[in-house]
Amino acid sequence: MAPSPIQAKVVLDRIAWVRRMLEGIRSLPRGSLADFTADPRTPAAAESYLRRGLEALLDLGRHILAKGLSRAVAEYREVARELGMAGVLDSAEAALLARMAGYRNRLVHFYHEVSVEELYEVCTQGLADIEQVLEALERWLRAHPERLDQAL
Repeated sequence: MAPSPIQAKVVLDRIAWVRRMLEGIRSLPRGSLADFTADPRTPAAAESYLRRGLEALLDLGRHILAKGLSRAVAEYREVARELGMAGVLDSAEAALLARMAGYRNRLVHFYHEVSVEELYEVCTQGLADIEQVLEALERWLRAHPERLDQAL
């Protein structure tokens, strides 16, 4: 199967979604664990923003693979591995995305094991990792404009 154009509309939508989710997390009280847990809705909101942001990031990677590189993947961890193998991400970025995929799966399937303290740590110290992978995907897309369908 030959590659088809990566849809610019999908790319822009997923990038904007990831950024909105990160902004949502940053808008929450994260000054201290006590601030974060003072209102029980804060950790719930943080979990939702984080999970949806990770899903959008992984969906962006899956779209790049499927459309631009004709590589179908079924699971989120495969997205990271295939992006690394294709040279879209370097090995460190691919490993980081694989960890994020694992964490997303944990949020979805083992939500009852995710502590508020762990979620607070991710929301105060892990957002730069998401941005790093997002920027790497954006950098690859800018370097390969011929793979994009610019129609919006």
